[in-house]
Amino acid sequence: MNYDKFCSILNRHIFEGEKKELLRRLAESPERFIGLFRPTKPKGKILQYLLQSHEIRMGDALEEIIGEILKDMGFSLLPKSIKVEENDEELQLDHYFTDGKTFYFIEQKVRDDHDSSKKRGQMENFEKKLKILIKQHSCLMGIMFFIDPDLTKNKNYYLAELKKLKEIYRIELQLFYGKELFQFLGYPDVWDDLLQWLKHWKEELPLLPEIDLDLTPEESFTEIKDLEPRIWRKLLTNNELWEEGIMNVLSSKGIVFNKLLDFFSSKPSAPYQDLKRILSNQIRKFYR
Repeated sequence: MNYDKFCSILNRHIFEGEKKELLRRLAESPERFIGLFRPTKPKGKILQYLLQSHEIRMGDALEEIIGEILKDMGFSLLPKSIKVEENDEELQLDHYFTDGKTFYFIEQKVRDDHDSSKKRGQMENFEKKLKILIKQHSCLMGIMFFIDPDLTKNKNYYLAELKKLKEIYRIELQLFYGKELFQFLGYPDVWDDLLQWLKHWKEELPLLPEIDLDLTPEESFTEIKDLEPRIWRKLLTNNELWEEGIMNVLSSKGIVFNKLLDFFSSKPSAPYQDLKRILSNQIRKFYR
């Protein structure tokens, strides 16, 4: 792992395809963005959604990054999907690897700030996976890992619950925050590299995400043009999205919508010709 690869993974998970995903969410769940009883204006609501989405996506990015680091350490990564024998339910492990002797599985979260119901669900999920893996390996270790070491809200709870599971299943279980995982695995310097890389990456980020598609019209058009016609129909026919200003925030000058109009016009099939008619009417109404 180096800084360039670190940045590539973060940027791919967090930013790639976010414009298309935003439009899909607007189409499928417009009530999340519009309505008189919301205290935010259209731009603020879209920014709120994107910032929240970035937080969620960062968890996925960090999962891939830690996986790459484990591979660099010399561990063999194993398929993350396992099945519950009783009902064939498929479960996904965050990390599952071996050094040839011991098999490890890690349940990873960015921060330990769960409420009471979520922390209980976390432990139930951990035990469910433990029960499957212990049948497959005589030498197994389970780890709960929270990346952010500054949040340890439920540490005592997790320690107590892991102690109970240790007594039941007679295997070693660990709880780690931040650098503790890498110290345990024998690579403490990795954590220092991660912190330095993350600091540099964040310094290069804009203060807020840019939501006006017209600022990069070619790039935006290329990303969103292949959304399914049904998604476009929902977006274009939802007058509240237009009247409350959501669509104007997304395309301040209508540049991207005019590109879409040309794209729909080039498609001879009936669904696209219908989209052409609808979009043409909305452009005339809201941009002229």
